[in-house]
Amino acid sequence: MSRPAAKGWCPGAYKPMMSGDGLVVRVRPMLARLTQAQVLGLCATAQEFGSGLMDLTSRANLQIRGVAEADHEAVLARLADLGLLPDDPMLESRRNILIPPLWQAGDETDQIANALVARLGDFPELPAKMGFAIDIDGASQFTQNSADFRLERSCDGALILRADGASHGRLVTAETAVDALIEMANWFVKTDGPSHRRMAAHVALTPPPADWQDALPVAAAPALKPGRVELGTIFGAAFGQIEAEALATLVRETKAEALRVTPWRLFLLEGAATVETTDFITEARDPLLQTDACPGAPLCTSSTVETRRIARTLAKHTSGPLHISGCAKGCARPRPCATTLVGNDGAFDLVKNGRPWDAPTKTGLTPQQLTTALGEF
Repeated sequence: MSRPAAKGWCPGAYKPMMSGDGLVVRVRPMLARLTQAQVLGLCATAQEFGSGLMDLTSRANLQIRGVAEADHEAVLARLADLGLLPDDPMLESRRNILIPPLWQAGDETDQIANALVARLGDFPELPAKMGFAIDIDGASQFTQNSADFRLERSCDGALILRADGASHGRLVTAETAVDALIEMANWFVKTDGPSHRRMAAHVALTPPPADWQDALPVAAAPALKPGRVELGTIFGAAFGQIEAEALATLVRETKAEALRVTPWRLFLLEGAATVETTDFITEARDPLLQTDACPGAPLCTSSTVETRRIARTLAKHTSGPLHISGCAKGCARPRPCATTLVGNDGAFDLVKNGRPWDAPTKTGLTPQQLTTALGEF
């Protein structure tokens, strides 16, 4: 089966998306980092103008949920006051850039990211969901994350630019990386890439030039986990959902200097010590770290089932990765999973070792039947 059509664009601050609980207003922090004042201000904005819930997204952004249409302009004004709208409105949607969370000020990641942001206006018009990964902090961290243009390390530590879907990349330097990115973007457009929407689909039919195939990327790094790191402490958020009040409390209690967002439902609090909290995940073995669940009904109008309450219950009874999808689009995890439950007309279909739109093993399961059904496999 093919994947059901998803929306062809991602929400932003200027162009929010309507959901079942109101507007979803996405904030793209520069270098995936917010200062303490920005975090507390964003939490206050979510409580005053939204539902008090925020999401960590798979693009390493934060989004406020439940904003009334009449309050959108007030939210934009607040975000501007906080310094969270640094772009020309026409360029904001282009800043889809994944940044390794442990970057240091002045390092190559910092240099390239700032140079890329400064030149986003030099890129040709690209499909809305295309994005970049500056994945050069040692071993690759974003292998499983969505990105079309990938700056990585080669097996011998050199810097390479690789088109997503290609096996090899082109040797570049920190000084030439952005020029090479623009050249690759122009190649994508000139070779009819936009008709395929994403780089990997295009590369499957139109291989990049032979002289862009210099080196293999380094192997993937182990997944980041909650706990202490050199810069502070990493916390997890179940399903990427954050209560604004709880986050503000955590930031104040830990006296964190800043927050760094990741695409893995984890966030780093700079300068923060480990603390006891029941609002966030602090244990690397917590089964919720292996559990994906979209907002589900009633927050999403495409879903006919509740998802996250069920996911919390089932995570305790399931070994291995688990995905609860409110519909067959699979927004929370558009990749294969060992166990996937898909909402379908108020019940669930069970897919084993597949994606939500694949053929199910069982259909029509009620919430009460799920634990038993999973135990049979």
